[in-house]
Amino acid sequence: MPIQRSVAMTDMDKNYDHRKHEREIYEKWEPYFTPSFAKASEGKPYTILMPPPNANASLHAGHAMYTIDDIVIRWKRMQGFSSVWIPGIDHAGFETQFVYEKELAKKGKSRFDFDRQTFYENVYKFVEKNSGLIYEQFKQLGFSADWDRSVFTLDKNVISQVFETFSRLEREGKVYRDEYIVNYCTHCGTSLAELEVEHEERNDPLYYMKYGPFVLATVRPETKFGDTAVAINPKDTRYQKYVGQVIEVEGLIGKFRVKVIADDAVEQKFGTGVVKVTPAHDPNDFEMGKRHGLEIKQVIGLDGKLNDKTGPYRGLKVNEARKRVVEDLYKAGLIDRVDETYKHSVGVCYRCKRTVEPMVVPNWFIKVDELKGPVIEAVKNDRVKFYPKRFKKQMLNWLEIMHDWPISRQIAWGIRIPVWYEVTDQANLYAVWLDKNGQKQEGLVYKYKDRLAEIEAGLQKVTAVTGPSGPKYKVSANKPGDNYLPETDTFDTWFSSGQWPLVTLKKDEFDTRFPTDMMGTLADILKFWVSRMIMFSLYLKNEVPFKDVYLWSMVADTKGVKMSKSKGNVVNPIDLVNKYGADALRVALVYGVAPGSKIPLSEEKVRGMRNFANKIWNIARFVESANHSSQTANPVEDDNWIMDELNKLIKSVTVSLEKYRFNDAAESMYEFVWHKFADVYIEKVKGRKEGASPTLRHVLITCLKLLHPFMPFVTEAIWWEIKDLRKYPDEMLITTAWPE
Repeated sequence: MPIQRSVAMTDMDKNYDHRKHEREIYEKWEPYFTPSFAKASEGKPYTILMPPPNANASLHAGHAMYTIDDIVIRWKRMQGFSSVWIPGIDHAGFETQFVYEKELAKKGKSRFDFDRQTFYENVYKFVEKNSGLIYEQFKQLGFSADWDRSVFTLDKNVISQVFETFSRLEREGKVYRDEYIVNYCTHCGTSLAELEVEHEERNDPLYYMKYGPFVLATVRPETKFGDTAVAINPKDTRYQKYVGQVIEVEGLIGKFRVKVIADDAVEQKFGTGVVKVTPAHDPNDFEMGKRHGLEIKQVIGLDGKLNDKTGPYRGLKVNEARKRVVEDLYKAGLIDRVDETYKHSVGVCYRCKRTVEPMVVPNWFIKVDELKGPVIEAVKNDRVKFYPKRFKKQMLNWLEIMHDWPISRQIAWGIRIPVWYEVTDQANLYAVWLDKNGQKQEGLVYKYKDRLAEIEAGLQKVTAVTGPSGPKYKVSANKPGDNYLPETDTFDTWFSSGQWPLVTLKKDEFDTRFPTDMMGTLADILKFWVSRMIMFSLYLKNEVPFKDVYLWSMVADTKGVKMSKSKGNVVNPIDLVNKYGADALRVALVYGVAPGSKIPLSEEKVRGMRNFANKIWNIARFVESANHSSQTANPVEDDNWIMDELNKLIKSVTVSLEKYRFNDAAESMYEFVWHKFADVYIEKVKGRKEGASPTLRHVLITCLKLLHPFMPFVTEAIWWEIKDLRKYPDEMLITTAWPE
């Protein structure tokens, strides 16, 4: 249905008021977001997949960059392509579970009050109740996605695809279980991906401990009980005579022996050049331990407390244990000195802000050597092109150093890894469950074989030992037998979202819409998400998932600092939209912004773009005030000049969009509309506006078409006031042809 002209142009407000137009216009647009309704439904397919925002998310400045995708899809729609932008929502395992647990805490409950399945179902209900807000906010920004095609990463077809991918990888020997050191949040109860760890610079005491024949420096004396070696740099001549020796160390719970090793990872300038090696609680030490075959001796539990191996310190939280250990080291004369000015970077959980603990836990791995080879080849040969081009090198650098991929997360909210462990008398399988009375029980499962049904019903956590002593398992979507218990870990979100191009398209669309055309996303997830999407698509379909990757700019404050709540510099995009209109925000995000750079977003800039919208509005008021005649007057020099400039603009904007140079397109249109059209041409023809009316109207209508992908609301509102109804019967600007 077209928008009805309710007011004559001459009765329009002096200024464009977005609040009077945006909601009505958007409702009229929605049927045109699907290819079947588009004027060019028979055109060549053009497809963009929306990076799925989190299920519990509301709009923030980063989401506003989806504007880039909307600009492209609107432009392609006007060019006659059968265009579709497919949206979706990510279950965002850890983030969503964290938000739900905060709600539980308000009621005096925690996840430990529920079995895994019940907890999962409760989170699902919570998400259903609270999700959807971000789509409404996307609509406020004018995003023209096909909302009826929205995909949720916990939809049945998605889970089925993820299971199928894992099963194939496992059958082909590309999956294995092993212990792996992870960043573990003992408060949230899960390992964290690299992106989920923030780093804070802290000032902590650096303790110089007497350690056998050495003095060495550490900020973590409480992990001394897990030390299995002492290391020096092989080039450090001071300690060469000790390499290969086994030394005796005075501990707080008796003496123990460790080997002295030489490793290039040791920094000679740190402390005394000697470091203690704790493979279970430091990622660098873990890698060193693998190189030298060291024992992994875990002394901190997943609850963040010291365990039985620490004697009198058992049950103490890390910080309390550190304090007690230091006091006792002083009493034993084992502290040489303390540097109170030592500064270092400490990892913290991005949700709860607590210090993360490096922990060694059983994990499922994907072998990536064979999988990443085709990705490297595809990127090198530009089967996937990156914009800006520098990100191609970044992608290749990441792929070269990519290690085997740990995909387990110790949370309930997500896609459970489809593995079942066999329960036998020899199975090294440990479980935590709630009994029929709701009481917590735990232990080696084989001791409770007669209670397997109860264990499975109340299951919270299963831990299976890795290696030859671990239980046998089967990969299956369904339970393979009565004497099996399910894996309770879920897939890393990047594992499921890495298959996004394979679960968003319908089966009959792969012949026409795969690979998709453009993927827009933030640069900070280039290696975590984009690389995995390319990897899975090549592995499963022998084809890249998209032709082009455009890395959005990062929205920053006026000083160029990344926005964050902790810094207090967050700008709410919806507040700006409500105040100045969606068009103003959209153009502010691209105008004057070099590709891949930071966007210094300020209210002043958005206000300036609101003024630009008003300028277009008032140009239209002037054009409409001229007595329109269908008779073309003899053009004068000014008319020829503006038409030449307009033709240059059409070519310039089209080329800029083809090259993903959105800033160049926006700046060209701003310069033409405000200065060449308004300041020069209109000023010159004010005395003969009736004669110049055909040129005025042609230039204005062409500008509206060029501006529409960037400023859809104000251009559509003006279109329905000035368009020639005989030439464009019942046609909305969103479906008109792009000027050539």
